[in-house]
Amino acid sequence: MSKKPVGHKARKRFGQNFLHDQGVIGRIIRAISPKPTQHMVEIGPGLGALTEELLSACDGHLDAVELDRDLVPILRTQFFRYADTFAIHEADALKFDFASLKQDERPLRIVGNLPYNISTPLIFHLLSFNGLIHDMHFMLQKEVVDRLAAGPGDNHYGRLGIMAQYYCRVEPLFIVPPEAFSPAPKVDSAIVRLVPYTEPPIPAKDVRQLQNVVRTAFGQRRKTLRNNLKPLIDAERLQQLGIDPGLRPERLTLAQFVAISDALTDAAANTPPCEPN
Repeated sequence: MSKKPVGHKARKRFGQNFLHDQGVIGRIIRAISPKPTQHMVEIGPGLGALTEELLSACDGHLDAVELDRDLVPILRTQFFRYADTFAIHEADALKFDFASLKQDERPLRIVGNLPYNISTPLIFHLLSFNGLIHDMHFMLQKEVVDRLAAGPGDNHYGRLGIMAQYYCRVEPLFIVPPEAFSPAPKVDSAIVRLVPYTEPPIPAKDVRQLQNVVRTAFGQRRKTLRNNLKPLIDAERLQQLGIDPGLRPERLTLAQFVAISDALTDAAANTPPCEPN
């Protein structure tokens, strides 16, 4: 059963596609399994298709982050009876301080139907708050979910998947067809669950160094590690680490990227400071 959204025209500049298929909505809520007293956070609630179900399931607290100022009064009116537990933050999620939502010991459970144009930078932004988050459930273009879950050798494997898998367990859940939305997008969407690790399975000595290595390695995907990582590490050192410098970056495992990062961290720690003139 589907119910078409009314009262607000989707805006292309915000990448809005409003979910309206009740069967899909129910399946998403079952996957999230919100519980009373949990602290839920919804990014981009739109016309409230998921919001209604989340509020009904978790009578603890729900914060919503919405960029479209025209939607804010619609949501406040629609859910006025939850005024004590439902807070809407008119803000850009890419710049929002999610730590500001933390009020007690409860971790955040984050949910969102994310537009394609902000999905990658927003996920990187949220990973910086991973210590405050219990889990994240996102509706994304299927291509983005493929990138999040890809392993070495996969064409979708790259910076997004490597860093997401460093911080989180990534679980693709199910595909959502275009007709579940209004307006219908031109591609399939998918639901993914990200569960932050308490401790990364393969911890890097300096995660900022790891981020730099991965970013540099994928600067030009078609080039080899020898060329892409030349500003950071030479081919001989890569061979000493058991890594073929002739490989392209998508062939390396997360553990190998961490090994390169740790080698650079150790080298920097052992480099004596420059003498002042």
